[in-house]
Amino acid sequence: MFYLIPTKRGLGVELWGSYDDLDSLYAVIGKFWSQEGFSEKKGFNSRDQIISGFVHEIRKAYEGSRLTRQNSHFSFEEVKYFGCEVSWVHLLFSLSAIRHNMRFFESDKLDLAIMLQLEYWVESSLRNFDEVGAIPLLPYVSNGIYQGNDHTYLFMRSINATYFALGGGKAAFRKLPQLMRRAVYGSDEYKNYSTFLSLEAQRLNCEIKDLELSDDDIDYERIKW
Repeated sequence: MFYLIPTKRGLGVELWGSYDDLDSLYAVIGKFWSQEGFSEKKGFNSRDQIISGFVHEIRKAYEGSRLTRQNSHFSFEEVKYFGCEVSWVHLLFSLSAIRHNMRFFESDKLDLAIMLQLEYWVESSLRNFDEVGAIPLLPYVSNGIYQGNDHTYLFMRSINATYFALGGGKAAFRKLPQLMRRAVYGSDEYKNYSTFLSLEAQRLNCEIKDLELSDDDIDYERIKW
């Protein structure tokens, strides 16, 4: 069984499982991203970028390139477990993107069970880190993030960078719901960021999808999770 626990500083979660657990999770998610013939659908390419980053971490985990331990957090039985760290923002956007893509592909009971298990552990991790701060974030686990946006990936990266800049801890965690409003269609935050991206694209004489987020001040390789 795979599971999630919040990181110590609350920037996200540690995703843990045996080799088979994570391999199965990777296989299920793989059914709902990077599929031929869907690149023209609204927001599909942007959702692909989000999901791609998530499954990349899962694959690196079960290959042994991220975190390892000799047993799960819930058992003393020696079975090697593999893990990786994923930010709250990337995790919530990934869940939403996968769920949105599932509308276009056939799914079976195993797919649904795996997704429900993933959502369960996300909600559990949110509450375990901070019960109060988790409540306004729970709607984003199953809904709330607008995925019909061709530039959802840029929205995700901008929110993630802003959150990381807050430095972690419960004080930062309780500001995350406000930051997530940038992903809610029709909110002032969504409109303002959409306008910002349009103006930047005009200024640089390029398309919005070609813009690069300026987050060089964040060393993602040395983040203390």
